[in-house]
Amino acid sequence: MNHKWILLFLIMTSTVFISGCWSQKELNELAIISAMAIDKNAEGKYVKTIQLVNPGNVAGGLQGGGSGQSPTVTVYSATGDSVLEAHFHATSKISRRLYHAHANLIVISEELAKEEGITDILDAFERDPEIRMTSRVVIAHHTKAGDLLKSLTAIDKIPAEKVNGTLQATERARGESMEVTLQDVITTLTSAGKETVISGFSLKGDIQQGKKIENIQQSELDTTLESDGLAIFKEGKLVDWYQGEMSRGVVWILDKIQQTDVIVDSEEQKNSLTYNVVRQNTKVSADTKNRLPVITVNVRAEGDIREVRSQIDLTDPYEILDIEKKLEKEIKKQLENTVTKTQQNKSDIFGFGEVVHRSDPKKWKKIKNDWNDTYFPNLKVNVKVEAFIRRSGLRTNSYLSDMKQ
Repeated sequence: MNHKWILLFLIMTSTVFISGCWSQKELNELAIISAMAIDKNAEGKYVKTIQLVNPGNVAGGLQGGGSGQSPTVTVYSATGDSVLEAHFHATSKISRRLYHAHANLIVISEELAKEEGITDILDAFERDPEIRMTSRVVIAHHTKAGDLLKSLTAIDKIPAEKVNGTLQATERARGESMEVTLQDVITTLTSAGKETVISGFSLKGDIQQGKKIENIQQSELDTTLESDGLAIFKEGKLVDWYQGEMSRGVVWILDKIQQTDVIVDSEEQKNSLTYNVVRQNTKVSADTKNRLPVITVNVRAEGDIREVRSQIDLTDPYEILDIEKKLEKEIKKQLENTVTKTQQNKSDIFGFGEVVHRSDPKKWKKIKNDWNDTYFPNLKVNVKVEAFIRRSGLRTNSYLSDMKQ
Protein backbone atom coordinates (compact mmCIF):
# COMPACT_ATOMS: atom_id res chain seq x y z
CA MET A 1 0.00 0.00 0.00
CA ASN A 2 2.84 2.35 0.84
CA HIS A 3 4.24 1.80 -2.66
CA LYS A 4 1.04 3.11 -4.23
CA TRP A 5 1.15 6.30 -2.15
CA ILE A 6 4.79 6.82 -3.05
CA LEU A 7 4.01 6.38 -6.78
CA LEU A 8 1.10 8.83 -6.54
CA PHE A 9 3.31 11.35 -4.74
CA LEU A 10 5.97 11.10 -7.46
CA ILE A 11 3.40 11.60 -10.21
CA MET A 12 1.95 14.65 -8.48
CA THR A 13 5.41 16.09 -7.89
CA SER A 14 6.52 15.57 -11.50
CA THR A 15 3.73 17.79 -12.80
CA VAL A 16 5.52 20.76 -11.27
CA PHE A 17 8.36 20.29 -13.74
CA ILE A 18 6.18 20.03 -16.86
CA SER A 19 7.00 23.07 -18.97
CA GLY A 20 3.79 23.25 -20.96
CA CYS A 21 3.70 25.39 -24.12
CA TRP A 22 6.86 27.30 -23.36
CA SER A 23 7.74 27.69 -27.04
CA GLN A 24 4.28 28.43 -28.41
CA LYS A 25 4.06 30.79 -31.38
CA GLU A 26 0.79 32.53 -32.11
CA LEU A 27 -0.06 32.82 -35.81
CA ASN A 28 -0.88 36.51 -35.55
CA GLU A 29 2.64 37.14 -34.22
CA LEU A 30 4.45 35.47 -37.15
CA ALA A 31 5.36 36.55 -40.67
CA ILE A 32 5.35 33.24 -42.56
CA ILE A 33 8.11 33.09 -45.18
CA SER A 34 7.33 30.97 -48.25
CA ALA A 35 10.52 31.68 -50.24
CA MET A 36 13.85 33.50 -50.07
CA ALA A 37 16.12 34.91 -52.77
CA ILE A 38 19.74 36.08 -52.72
CA ASP A 39 21.23 38.65 -55.13
CA LYS A 40 24.20 40.98 -54.97
CA ASN A 41 23.97 44.69 -55.78
CA ALA A 42 26.42 47.05 -57.46
CA GLU A 43 27.99 47.95 -54.10
CA GLY A 44 28.85 44.32 -53.45
CA LYS A 45 26.27 43.85 -50.71
CA TYR A 46 23.94 40.87 -50.46
CA VAL A 47 20.30 41.54 -51.23
CA LYS A 48 17.93 39.17 -49.47
CA THR A 49 14.35 39.08 -50.73
CA ILE A 50 11.70 37.32 -48.69
CA GLN A 51 8.24 36.32 -49.87
CA LEU A 52 5.67 36.44 -47.07
CA VAL A 53 2.29 34.73 -47.16
CA ASN A 54 -0.80 36.84 -46.56
CA PRO A 55 -2.88 34.16 -44.77
CA GLY A 56 -6.19 36.01 -45.07
CA ASN A 57 -5.92 36.36 -48.83
CA VAL A 58 -4.87 32.74 -49.33
CA ALA A 59 -7.79 31.48 -47.24
CA GLY A 60 -10.14 33.98 -48.86
CA GLY A 61 -9.48 32.46 -52.25
CA LEU A 62 -7.85 34.77 -54.73
CA GLN A 63 -8.75 32.59 -57.70
CA GLY A 64 -7.09 34.63 -60.38
CA GLY A 65 -7.79 38.05 -58.98
CA GLY A 66 -10.77 40.16 -58.16
CA SER A 67 -11.38 43.87 -58.12
CA GLY A 68 -10.04 45.45 -54.96
CA GLN A 69 -8.48 42.28 -53.60
CA SER A 70 -4.91 42.14 -52.33
CA PRO A 71 -2.22 39.68 -53.51
CA THR A 72 -1.61 36.46 -51.62
CA VAL A 73 2.02 37.37 -50.91
CA THR A 74 4.02 40.41 -49.88
CA VAL A 75 7.71 40.80 -50.74
CA TYR A 76 10.41 42.66 -48.80
CA SER A 77 14.09 43.19 -49.63
CA ALA A 78 17.03 44.23 -47.48
CA THR A 79 20.80 44.47 -47.93
CA GLY A 80 23.79 43.52 -45.82
CA ASP A 81 27.44 42.53 -45.90
CA SER A 82 26.37 38.94 -45.19
CA VAL A 83 23.23 36.90 -45.76
CA LEU A 84 22.43 36.98 -42.07
CA GLU A 85 22.93 40.74 -41.78
CA ALA A 86 20.57 41.27 -44.70
CA HIS A 87 18.05 39.11 -42.88
CA PHE A 88 18.38 41.19 -39.69
CA HIS A 89 17.89 44.39 -41.69
CA ALA A 90 14.69 42.95 -43.15
CA THR A 91 13.23 42.62 -39.65
CA SER A 92 13.13 46.43 -39.34
CA LYS A 93 10.51 46.53 -42.10
CA ILE A 94 8.11 43.95 -40.68
CA SER A 95 5.98 44.12 -37.55
CA ARG A 96 6.04 40.37 -36.94
CA ARG A 97 8.71 37.76 -36.23
CA LEU A 98 10.06 36.25 -39.45
CA TYR A 99 9.25 32.53 -39.45
CA HIS A 100 11.24 30.23 -41.75
CA ALA A 101 9.74 26.83 -40.96
CA HIS A 102 7.33 26.94 -43.94
CA ALA A 103 9.84 28.27 -46.46
CA ASN A 104 10.33 25.68 -49.20
CA LEU A 105 12.23 27.60 -51.88
CA ILE A 106 15.63 29.31 -52.09
CA VAL A 107 16.45 31.28 -55.25
CA ILE A 108 20.03 32.29 -56.06
CA SER A 109 20.89 34.76 -58.80
CA GLU A 110 22.85 33.61 -61.83
CA GLU A 111 25.27 36.52 -61.51
CA LEU A 112 26.11 35.69 -57.90
CA ALA A 113 26.50 31.98 -58.69
CA LYS A 114 28.93 32.79 -61.52
CA GLU A 115 31.09 35.44 -59.90
CA GLU A 116 31.21 34.41 -56.25
CA GLY A 117 29.75 30.93 -56.18
CA ILE A 118 27.23 29.46 -53.77
CA THR A 119 29.58 27.84 -51.26
CA ASP A 120 29.74 30.68 -48.75
CA ILE A 121 26.11 31.80 -48.78
CA LEU A 122 24.50 28.46 -47.90
CA ASP A 123 25.98 28.21 -44.42
CA ALA A 124 23.48 30.71 -43.03
CA PHE A 125 20.60 28.57 -44.36
CA GLU A 126 21.96 25.24 -43.15
CA ARG A 127 22.81 26.57 -39.68
CA ASP A 128 19.33 27.99 -39.01
CA PRO A 129 17.26 25.36 -37.11
CA GLU A 130 14.01 26.71 -38.60
CA ILE A 131 14.99 26.31 -42.25
CA ARG A 132 14.17 22.95 -43.80
CA MET A 133 16.96 21.04 -45.48
CA THR A 134 14.30 19.81 -47.92
CA SER A 135 13.76 23.35 -49.27
CA ARG A 136 14.26 23.40 -53.04
CA VAL A 137 17.07 25.44 -54.54
CA VAL A 138 16.87 27.04 -58.00
CA ILE A 139 19.06 29.44 -59.99
CA ALA A 140 17.46 32.55 -61.50
CA HIS A 141 18.31 32.50 -65.22
CA HIS A 142 18.51 35.82 -67.13
CA THR A 143 16.82 37.65 -64.26
CA LYS A 144 17.38 38.73 -60.69
CA ALA A 145 16.50 36.19 -58.03
CA GLY A 146 14.35 38.71 -56.19
CA ASP A 147 12.25 39.42 -59.28
CA LEU A 148 11.21 35.76 -59.41
CA LEU A 149 9.60 36.14 -55.99
CA LYS A 150 7.90 39.43 -56.85
CA SER A 151 6.00 38.09 -59.85
CA LEU A 152 2.40 37.05 -59.09
CA THR A 153 1.17 33.75 -60.50
CA ALA A 154 -2.18 32.32 -61.56
CA ILE A 155 -3.56 28.89 -60.55
CA ASP A 156 -0.97 28.54 -57.78
CA LYS A 157 -1.77 31.32 -55.34
CA ILE A 158 1.73 31.43 -53.85
CA PRO A 159 4.59 31.96 -56.37
CA ALA A 160 6.91 29.64 -54.40
CA GLU A 161 4.38 26.83 -54.88
CA LYS A 162 4.23 27.65 -58.59
CA VAL A 163 8.01 27.20 -58.91
CA ASN A 164 8.08 23.96 -56.92
CA GLY A 165 5.06 22.57 -58.73
CA THR A 166 6.55 23.39 -62.13
CA LEU A 167 9.80 21.66 -61.19
CA GLN A 168 7.89 18.52 -60.25
CA ALA A 169 5.76 18.61 -63.41
CA THR A 170 8.66 19.14 -65.82
CA GLU A 171 10.77 16.47 -64.12
CA ARG A 172 7.93 13.96 -64.41
CA ALA A 173 6.86 14.84 -67.95
CA ARG A 174 10.03 15.97 -69.73
CA GLY A 175 13.08 15.02 -67.70
CA GLU A 176 14.77 18.35 -68.45
CA SER A 177 14.88 19.62 -64.86
CA MET A 178 15.24 18.17 -61.37
CA GLU A 179 14.10 18.92 -57.87
CA VAL A 180 17.27 19.79 -55.94
CA THR A 181 17.07 20.38 -52.20
CA LEU A 182 19.33 22.37 -49.91
CA GLN A 183 20.62 19.06 -48.54
CA ASP A 184 21.41 17.83 -52.08
CA VAL A 185 23.43 20.96 -52.86
CA ILE A 186 25.48 20.81 -49.67
CA THR A 187 26.12 17.08 -50.15
CA THR A 188 27.54 17.60 -53.64
CA LEU A 189 29.53 20.66 -52.58
CA THR A 190 31.31 18.56 -49.96
CA SER A 191 31.76 15.53 -52.21
CA ALA A 192 35.14 14.91 -53.85
CA GLY A 193 33.61 12.85 -56.66
CA LYS A 194 30.51 14.75 -57.74
CA GLU A 195 29.78 18.34 -58.73
CA THR A 196 26.58 20.31 -58.28
CA VAL A 197 23.75 20.68 -60.77
CA ILE A 198 20.71 22.86 -60.00
CA SER A 199 17.56 23.57 -62.01
CA GLY A 200 17.12 27.04 -63.47
CA PHE A 201 14.06 29.27 -63.54
CA SER A 202 13.43 32.34 -65.64
CA LEU A 203 10.95 35.19 -65.83
CA LYS A 204 9.30 35.62 -69.23
CA GLY A 205 7.62 38.89 -70.11
CA ASP A 206 7.40 42.32 -68.51
CA ILE A 207 9.01 42.23 -65.06
CA GLN A 208 7.13 45.28 -63.76
CA GLN A 209 3.79 44.06 -65.06
CA GLY A 210 4.34 40.72 -63.33
CA LYS A 211 4.36 42.47 -59.95
CA LYS A 212 0.85 43.86 -60.44
CA ILE A 213 -2.30 41.99 -59.56
CA GLU A 214 -3.70 42.89 -62.99
CA ASN A 215 -1.25 40.34 -64.40
CA ILE A 216 -3.36 37.48 -63.04
CA GLN A 217 -6.73 39.10 -63.73
CA GLN A 218 -6.65 38.11 -67.39
CA SER A 219 -6.73 34.83 -69.31
CA GLU A 220 -3.29 35.35 -70.88
CA LEU A 221 -0.61 36.46 -68.45
CA ASP A 222 1.86 39.18 -69.42
CA THR A 223 4.54 37.64 -67.21
CA THR A 224 5.14 33.98 -66.37
CA LEU A 225 7.66 31.94 -64.40
CA GLU A 226 9.13 29.06 -66.41
CA SER A 227 11.49 26.17 -65.79
CA ASP A 228 14.65 26.90 -67.76
CA GLY A 229 17.31 24.18 -68.01
CA LEU A 230 20.05 23.09 -65.64
CA ALA A 231 22.83 25.16 -64.09
CA ILE A 232 26.17 23.32 -64.14
CA PHE A 233 28.64 24.02 -61.33
CA LYS A 234 32.31 23.40 -60.74
CA GLU A 235 33.76 23.85 -57.26
CA GLY A 236 30.70 25.82 -56.22
CA LYS A 237 30.65 28.24 -59.19
CA LEU A 238 28.27 28.23 -62.15
CA VAL A 239 30.15 27.38 -65.34
CA ASP A 240 27.48 26.50 -67.93
CA TRP A 241 23.79 26.11 -68.72
CA TYR A 242 22.28 23.00 -70.33
CA GLN A 243 19.01 23.12 -72.24
CA GLY A 244 16.80 20.61 -74.05
CA GLU A 245 18.44 17.30 -74.94
CA MET A 246 21.62 18.30 -73.14
CA SER A 247 19.84 18.76 -69.80
CA ARG A 248 17.83 15.61 -70.43
CA GLY A 249 21.07 13.70 -70.89
CA VAL A 250 22.15 14.76 -67.40
CA VAL A 251 18.88 13.53 -65.90
CA TRP A 252 19.23 10.23 -67.82
CA ILE A 253 22.69 9.52 -66.45
CA LEU A 254 21.69 10.53 -62.91
CA ASP A 255 18.88 7.95 -63.16
CA LYS A 256 16.17 10.51 -62.46
CA ILE A 257 14.11 10.21 -65.65
CA GLN A 258 10.48 9.51 -64.82
CA GLN A 259 8.99 10.25 -68.23
CA THR A 260 10.30 11.84 -71.38
CA ASP A 261 9.88 11.65 -75.13
CA VAL A 262 12.28 10.53 -77.84
CA ILE A 263 11.67 11.45 -81.49
CA VAL A 264 13.09 9.35 -84.33
CA ASP A 265 13.06 9.62 -88.12
CA SER A 266 11.85 7.17 -90.73
CA GLU A 267 13.29 6.71 -94.20
CA GLU A 268 10.47 8.77 -95.69
CA GLN A 269 10.06 11.54 -93.12
CA LYS A 270 11.89 13.38 -90.38
CA ASN A 271 10.42 13.35 -86.85
CA SER A 272 8.07 10.58 -87.89
CA LEU A 273 7.54 8.87 -84.54
CA THR A 274 7.42 9.94 -80.89
CA TYR A 275 8.28 7.44 -78.19
CA ASN A 276 7.25 8.14 -74.60
CA VAL A 277 9.51 6.65 -71.92
CA VAL A 278 7.42 5.45 -68.97
CA ARG A 279 10.05 3.39 -67.18
CA GLN A 280 13.83 3.48 -67.20
CA ASN A 281 16.83 2.39 -65.23
CA THR A 282 20.40 3.70 -65.47
CA LYS A 283 23.39 1.98 -63.90
CA VAL A 284 26.93 3.37 -63.93
CA SER A 285 29.98 1.16 -63.36
CA ALA A 286 33.74 1.71 -63.43
CA ASP A 287 36.63 -0.46 -64.58
CA THR A 288 39.75 0.69 -62.72
CA LYS A 289 42.28 -1.85 -64.02
CA ASN A 290 44.15 0.67 -66.18
CA ARG A 291 45.65 4.02 -65.20
CA LEU A 292 42.60 5.84 -66.55
CA PRO A 293 39.27 4.37 -65.36
CA VAL A 294 36.70 3.30 -67.95
CA ILE A 295 33.09 4.24 -67.20
CA THR A 296 30.12 2.28 -68.54
CA VAL A 297 26.61 3.74 -68.53
CA ASN A 298 23.88 1.12 -69.02
CA VAL A 299 20.40 2.43 -69.81
CA ARG A 300 17.27 0.34 -70.08
CA ALA A 301 14.15 2.15 -71.29
CA GLU A 302 10.58 0.98 -71.72
CA GLY A 303 7.82 3.04 -73.25
CA ASP A 304 4.91 3.54 -75.61
CA ILE A 305 4.47 4.93 -79.09
CA ARG A 306 2.52 8.15 -78.63
CA GLU A 307 2.54 9.75 -82.08
CA VAL A 308 3.05 8.54 -85.65
CA ARG A 309 3.40 11.00 -88.52
CA SER A 310 4.16 8.60 -91.34
CA GLN A 311 3.00 5.24 -92.68
CA ILE A 312 4.65 2.71 -90.35
CA ASP A 313 3.36 -0.86 -90.02
CA LEU A 314 3.31 -1.37 -86.26
CA THR A 315 1.89 -4.88 -86.67
CA ASP A 316 5.19 -6.01 -88.20
CA PRO A 317 7.56 -7.26 -85.46
CA TYR A 318 10.57 -6.51 -87.66
CA GLU A 319 9.38 -2.92 -87.98
CA ILE A 320 9.14 -2.71 -84.17
CA LEU A 321 12.68 -4.05 -83.81
CA ASP A 322 13.92 -1.48 -86.33
CA ILE A 323 12.25 1.35 -84.39
CA GLU A 324 13.77 0.10 -81.14
CA LYS A 325 17.24 0.17 -82.72
CA LYS A 326 16.66 3.75 -83.87
CA LEU A 327 15.51 4.69 -80.38
CA GLU A 328 18.62 3.16 -78.83
CA LYS A 329 20.80 5.05 -81.29
CA GLU A 330 19.04 8.36 -80.56
CA ILE A 331 19.19 8.01 -76.77
CA LYS A 332 22.85 6.97 -76.97
CA LYS A 333 23.66 10.02 -79.09
CA GLN A 334 21.99 12.37 -76.61
CA LEU A 335 23.87 10.88 -73.67
CA GLU A 336 27.23 10.86 -75.47
CA ASN A 337 26.81 14.51 -76.48
CA THR A 338 26.05 15.41 -72.86
CA VAL A 339 29.10 13.52 -71.58
CA THR A 340 31.39 15.15 -74.15
CA LYS A 341 30.16 18.64 -73.31
CA THR A 342 30.50 18.00 -69.58
CA GLN A 343 34.04 16.67 -69.97
CA GLN A 344 34.91 19.91 -71.77
CA ASN A 345 33.58 21.81 -68.73
CA LYS A 346 35.76 19.62 -66.46
CA SER A 347 32.89 19.24 -64.01
CA ASP A 348 31.87 15.74 -62.93
CA ILE A 349 28.18 16.37 -62.31
CA PHE A 350 27.42 12.70 -63.01
CA GLY A 351 29.26 11.41 -59.96
CA PHE A 352 31.64 9.18 -61.96
CA GLY A 353 34.25 9.94 -59.31
CA GLU A 354 31.98 8.50 -56.63
CA VAL A 355 31.60 5.32 -58.72
CA VAL A 356 35.39 5.01 -59.01
CA HIS A 357 35.70 5.59 -55.25
CA ARG A 358 33.27 2.76 -54.52
CA SER A 359 34.96 0.44 -57.02
CA ASP A 360 38.56 1.08 -56.01
CA PRO A 361 39.10 3.25 -52.89
CA LYS A 362 42.91 2.96 -53.09
CA LYS A 363 43.03 4.19 -56.67
CA TRP A 364 40.60 6.98 -55.89
CA LYS A 365 42.80 8.21 -53.07
CA LYS A 366 45.64 8.69 -55.56
CA ILE A 367 43.66 10.50 -58.25
CA LYS A 368 40.91 12.42 -56.41
CA ASN A 369 42.84 15.71 -56.15
CA ASP A 370 43.27 15.87 -59.94
CA TRP A 371 39.98 14.22 -60.85
CA ASN A 372 38.06 17.14 -62.39
CA ASP A 373 40.93 18.73 -64.30
CA THR A 374 43.02 15.72 -65.36
CA TYR A 375 41.16 12.42 -65.19
CA PHE A 376 37.49 13.20 -65.76
CA PRO A 377 38.00 15.13 -69.06
CA ASN A 378 39.92 12.18 -70.53
CA LEU A 379 37.73 9.32 -69.37
CA LYS A 380 36.48 6.77 -71.85
CA VAL A 381 32.74 6.53 -71.32
CA ASN A 382 30.82 3.66 -72.93
CA VAL A 383 27.09 4.24 -73.28
CA LYS A 384 24.92 1.18 -73.80
CA VAL A 385 21.18 1.53 -74.36
CA GLU A 386 18.33 -0.95 -74.55
CA ALA A 387 14.95 0.42 -75.60
CA PHE A 388 11.71 -1.55 -75.68
CA ILE A 389 8.31 -0.68 -77.13
CA ARG A 390 5.60 -2.04 -74.85
CA ARG A 391 2.45 -0.48 -76.31
CA SER A 392 1.31 1.47 -79.37
CA GLY A 393 -1.58 3.40 -77.84
CA LEU A 394 -5.26 2.83 -78.65
CA ARG A 395 -4.50 1.57 -82.14
CA THR A 396 -1.71 -0.15 -84.02
CA ASN A 397 -1.33 1.39 -87.46
CA SER A 398 -2.00 5.07 -87.92
CA TYR A 399 -5.08 6.27 -89.81
CA LEU A 400 -2.56 7.64 -92.30
CA SER A 401 -2.22 4.10 -93.65
CA ASP A 402 -6.00 3.90 -94.16
CA MET A 403 -5.97 7.21 -96.00
CA LYS A 404 -3.31 5.93 -98.37
CA GLN A 405 -5.38 2.84 -99.18
